[in-house]
Amino acid sequence: MTIMKRLAAACAVAAGLALAGAAGAQAAGKSLQPTLGDDGLYHHDWFMDSFLGLADDLNESHQAGKRMVVVFEQIGCIYCKKMQTEVLADPDVQAYVRENYNVVQLNLWGDREVTDLDGEALPEKELARKWGVLFTPTIVFMPETVAEAGGRNGKDAAVAMMPGAFGKLTFKALFEWVKERRYDSGEPFQKYVIEKMQKKGS
Repeated sequence: MTIMKRLAAACAVAAGLALAGAAGAQAAGKSLQPTLGDDGLYHHDWFMDSFLGLADDLNESHQAGKRMVVVFEQIGCIYCKKMQTEVLADPDVQAYVRENYNVVQLNLWGDREVTDLDGEALPEKELARKWGVLFTPTIVFMPETVAEAGGRNGKDAAVAMMPGAFGKLTFKALFEWVKERRYDSGEPFQKYVIEKMQKKGS
């Protein structure tokens, strides 16, 4: 076999391995990029397929051993795109969120009817106003169970809120902090993040 043929064969093998690796990563749910939907928002295929009854979604999440977040986004939001295509597409971040959370995605200006935890049904845009959502993306972390919500609306029952886009470390840290119920102990989230940054830097 000539040198050129050997080189071509080696390139073909390398290309095949690269494609197989990419396919394997996608099959494992790693580095998956979202798709831009007809509604103008980016969607990951592992987001919750919700009928927008938040109490039902919360019950389903709890039964699956997961926490639940409600994410508000809007068309043309560059920070929403960054969150979806850079932060949530990161293999480490995505793996943690996907394993431990159900994500319900809402449009800040949307008209779909959503039933709040307190039983009130209203369009997405009115729910956003009710919850005081001003920025996108805004991630609202729901209580662990409907019982913990105690008949309150989502904003009042929420255990944490992330308004705006944050870096990967801070983003994942808040999901960890909530999953581990560190809010029960009164531990400040900022302290938790600082400690993680110090460990990473050491």
